[in-house]
Amino acid sequence: MALQIFNVLGREKQTFEPLVPGHVNMYVCGPTVYDNAHIGHAKTYVSFDVVVRYLRFSGNDVLYVQNLTDVGHLLDSGEDRILKKARQTQSLPMQLVETYARSYFEDMDALGVVRPDISPRASAHIPEQIKMIELLISDNCAYVADDGSVYFDVSKHEGYGKLSNRKVDSQEAGSREEVRGEKRNPEDFALWKHAEPEHILRWDSPWGVGFPGWHIECSAMAKKYLGDTFDIHGGGIDNIYPHNENEIAQSECANHAEFSRYWMLVGSLMVPDSSGIPAKMSKSLGNFVTIKDSLAKYRPEVLRMFILSAHYASPVNYHEDSLTAAAGGWERLYGAARLTRQHMNNAPEGDEGNAFQERLNQTKADFVAAMDDDFNAPKAIATLQELTRDVNTLLNSDTTVGLNTLNAINAIYDELGGKVLGLIPAGDTAANGNGQREAGLVELLISLRAQARVNKNYAESDRIRNELTKLGVVLEDRPGGSTVWHVE
Repeated sequence: MALQIFNVLGREKQTFEPLVPGHVNMYVCGPTVYDNAHIGHAKTYVSFDVVVRYLRFSGNDVLYVQNLTDVGHLLDSGEDRILKKARQTQSLPMQLVETYARSYFEDMDALGVVRPDISPRASAHIPEQIKMIELLISDNCAYVADDGSVYFDVSKHEGYGKLSNRKVDSQEAGSREEVRGEKRNPEDFALWKHAEPEHILRWDSPWGVGFPGWHIECSAMAKKYLGDTFDIHGGGIDNIYPHNENEIAQSECANHAEFSRYWMLVGSLMVPDSSGIPAKMSKSLGNFVTIKDSLAKYRPEVLRMFILSAHYASPVNYHEDSLTAAAGGWERLYGAARLTRQHMNNAPEGDEGNAFQERLNQTKADFVAAMDDDFNAPKAIATLQELTRDVNTLLNSDTTVGLNTLNAINAIYDELGGKVLGLIPAGDTAANGNGQREAGLVELLISLRAQARVNKNYAESDRIRNELTKLGVVLEDRPGGSTVWHVE
């Protein structure tokens, strides 16, 4: 089955056909860097991380662009988020931006999110934004107000509202920015804002000193790096209106071409309030948990497991019980991969035809079918969990499992669970490099402990276990006398 994507533009699953076969151009709206990222951000960017990983796993060359908003993201009051936070913290705006841009990438690195190929900043692309605004003015799609602000005239885009299914005459004024007297229509939005003398972030333009609106940055940067038309545009569902809708309108009017062919929007992370009613996790509501705080309590793979346990487009309720459940599910999955790698250290060469290979082939086929169905990560994880039950049964039986079979099992966990989903750490106990040396030392201590138990020297046996525990190495004695271990 070919890859199917639920295209929000049209509200249906469609066969994915990139403009250039084998090459995917993808743009995802990045964060506004004015504070530490929270788990809601993790949901969005882990979800798209898996999309990019799977597209590459499927043989595509992916050019992934994800912007950083460091100017122009206005609150409902008309105030720039960056400037407001800078004033509160008595920081320079770009000092604030650098601090939280670094923090964001630190969080993404910790979560195993592969960095975008290009991470452009709005403030570094002012000339491109001005050029696009000039095109819109020349085509009579935008107009200059008396104070030098420039607004897009939504009546000039026939398809306005096609992504969010909103009709212009039913829209309410006031979303994201103030409705000001200089607008011709309440729905018109700012492309360029006049800067008052006290406004720190300001640039020269043909219309006077000012700064760009929020929406124009994504259109200008997507055009610069991906062209007039590209394959996939991603973001959070909460930005479908006005941000994504406005991107489409201004881009298609300026470029006279389709903007993005496929729209993928991630469901929000919801937090129940005191009465149990869920609300989107956000800074403004104060119901957020930062990624850094979560990583202090949970492994990054557990947070990824929590996020990927629901389809990317679905809203998810955040609750500690859900994270505890995700931790248990991840430990079972990783435990089988870890057990496989431990057996690899002492397995006999060869097999009798690798009888388990057919089971592994079925797992890979089921995994690919799940991911081809609109990147259905929960179903893909379920295929690995089903495999895990069979792997545990095999490795805990009296059957001697040869190295060929173990290598094949490990390859499935590494490729599907690791490289695609980012849930299985790479060969930490496999027989190579430092892992081989560390695994060998642990296995030596386990053998010494086993001999102590044969000699009924239980004090020495307990001492070895306790010393390993202090080092974070946990031993698990299995029926039949075998012992496996893992790093806490």
